[in-house]
Amino acid sequence: MRDIPYTLKLCASVVLVFLLSACSRGTGNANTAAPSMPPSPVKTALPVVRTLVDWDEYSGRLESVGSVEIRARVNGYLEKVCFKAGDKVRKGDLLFVIDQRPYRIEFQHAQAEVERTRARLDLAQNDYERAERLFRAKAISAEEQDARSKGLREATATMNSAVATMEAARLNLTFTEVRAPISGRIGRELITTGNLVNGNGGGASLLAEIVSIDPIYLYIDADELSILKYRRLTREGKRVNDRDTELPAEMQLMNEADFPHQGVIDYVDPRMNADTGTLRIRAVFSNGDDQLSPGFFARLRIPGSEPHDAILIPDRALGTDQGQKFIWVVAADNTVEYRKVKTGALSQGLRVISEGLAPQERVVIEGVQRLKSGAKVQPEAQ
Repeated sequence: MRDIPYTLKLCASVVLVFLLSACSRGTGNANTAAPSMPPSPVKTALPVVRTLVDWDEYSGRLESVGSVEIRARVNGYLEKVCFKAGDKVRKGDLLFVIDQRPYRIEFQHAQAEVERTRARLDLAQNDYERAERLFRAKAISAEEQDARSKGLREATATMNSAVATMEAARLNLTFTEVRAPISGRIGRELITTGNLVNGNGGGASLLAEIVSIDPIYLYIDADELSILKYRRLTREGKRVNDRDTELPAEMQLMNEADFPHQGVIDYVDPRMNADTGTLRIRAVFSNGDDQLSPGFFARLRIPGSEPHDAILIPDRALGTDQGQKFIWVVAADNTVEYRKVKTGALSQGLRVISEGLAPQERVVIEGVQRLKSGAKVQPEAQ
């Protein structure tokens, strides 16, 4: 039994030696320096400083300057349709022909009547002049001279009536050729060849409709706060008065990334809409290439300030964190800083930074995936 403590001491000594050896090996591994990560390669760029205008954007729909219903102005059978549905037509182009034969006969009859009344007028004129000479020679009475004068006046009136009838017949003959009153794009024919059309007043037959397409309007509704801002800037001399000057405007369609269409603001409603709290504004755009159609949805931007210097960076340098935009800024010691910024409009592929960046600071534009604040980077200027 005396040997038991000795045996325990011996076992404890062996275990202690083993643990010390293990700790020594562990300490040796811990003291071995782990290889440090090399700086991440990134591409950087300095911000671009440009003179820009702050633009305010609105949504609206395109509307035609005007549309015209083409109606018959004389009765008759429709003889010819001179266009294809959807054609682009110019003012004065021939669209329809109504049977001209009865109106040509009527016009010729009226012409003959004018010739007949002109012959009577010539005779009455000669009689009157002869009566004047005879009356001065006291060869006829005053009553007879008055009769010749009356005959001349009646012949003149008859002649004028015949001329008016002829002009009416000429007008009706002209109306058998239905021409485009405006330039634009025409819809389909609503009455086909061979049908009888009516040209009488309110019941006149509707033949087609033309919608003008060049120029074209875009209507928007600006909110009250924006209007108050514009008025304040105008008072401060930082924005021209939109009621006195045609302001430039730019338009973007749904499939466009920028605002390539240039126009002007040509009308501002004089009164706010009390129901919506908005003011109707109209911009006009050229549409010579026929790319715009009434009814298209479009975005409009108009200047909200005078030109000023702005800081811009590539749009791809921006990240989004919980709805806020941020960038990575490279410091002088090549460490990166996570920084939240406020952004503005996109201009030629570059994003306006309205707050959070100085012109001389370098911004990471490529290689942002593995960055964290304070990490070293190997910047390469683009």
